[in-house]
Amino acid sequence: MSLIERYRDRLPFGPEDPVVTLHEGSTPLVPAPRVSERAGVEVWLKLEGANPTGSFKDRGMTCAVSAAVREGARAVICASTGNTAASAAAYAARAGLTGAVIVPEGKIATGKLAQALVHGARVIALRSNFDRALELVRELADRHPIALVNSVNALRLEGQKTAAFEVLDELGEIDALAIPVGNAGNVTAYWKGFQEVGAAPRMLGFQAEGAAPLVHGAPVEHPETVASAIRIGNPARWEEAMGAVVGSSGAIRAVSDGEILAAWRLLSAGEGVFCEPASAASVAGLLRHGPGEARRVVCVLTGHGLKDPQTALDHAGAVVPCAPEFDALEAAVLES
Repeated sequence: MSLIERYRDRLPFGPEDPVVTLHEGSTPLVPAPRVSERAGVEVWLKLEGANPTGSFKDRGMTCAVSAAVREGARAVICASTGNTAASAAAYAARAGLTGAVIVPEGKIATGKLAQALVHGARVIALRSNFDRALELVRELADRHPIALVNSVNALRLEGQKTAAFEVLDELGEIDALAIPVGNAGNVTAYWKGFQEVGAAPRMLGFQAEGAAPLVHGAPVEHPETVASAIRIGNPARWEEAMGAVVGSSGAIRAVSDGEILAAWRLLSAGEGVFCEPASAASVAGLLRHGPGEARRVVCVLTGHGLKDPQTALDHAGAVVPCAPEFDALEAAVLES
């Protein structure tokens, strides 16, 4: 069932409106015993990598692209560090629209670039960063009849807020939500969803130290982090995100790349959950900064690990070579 159909009474879509869907949403919420042990609280993982294109972006994209079709658009465009590009390309293909995505040259993970290309989008590598790409696509959308599907589009947040509904439907109540923060649309959307149903868990947002404008209170001109999905120096939803944090008595804090990768390894080898590095910022932040007074925490894992295979290979164990003989295989398997 489509996300819009499931939550139509809470979304700005009528019964006759077109729906462009890949049956997004309804992602797993799984307990994390090893993370719980280290954090000293009950921790659950919201696996948004189980969405059709492998990230939470699909929740908002079904709404943004459905609205574009409703309004007669013939094309959609976005700036992206990768996940939005993959999602926009897939949903544009599903809708029969032309898709164009603008990415920072050399700064997009392989898996995400492959997705955007195979879905038939026009991929343009801008010789600058995400923040400049977003400035330019906003101007382009203002001048031409092209639907802008970045998170500055309010319908993106409408779709993404449904993850908050799912968390509460399954757990009933939580004390805090830990979430990576890049362009700050997702933390804003979760808070919007919680507020709409009368819930108010603490919003704990985590940025990479090299891309932490909300922590420092000023844009970062040249953001750098291994967590490419949150490599953003001037978030589009800055004010709304800070409103969510203040309104929930939460916090925005930074974690190092080393802490992100350590949490990423804990999740993959300890919990059996393979997420992209940016996703692990939620767990890294919880482990570094603690849960405060929270006793039940949901950590949002925003994207699947195969989004960024090169980082995985760079930081995982090595492949063991072996001769085609039993003794060699036995030694290779059993060697400690």
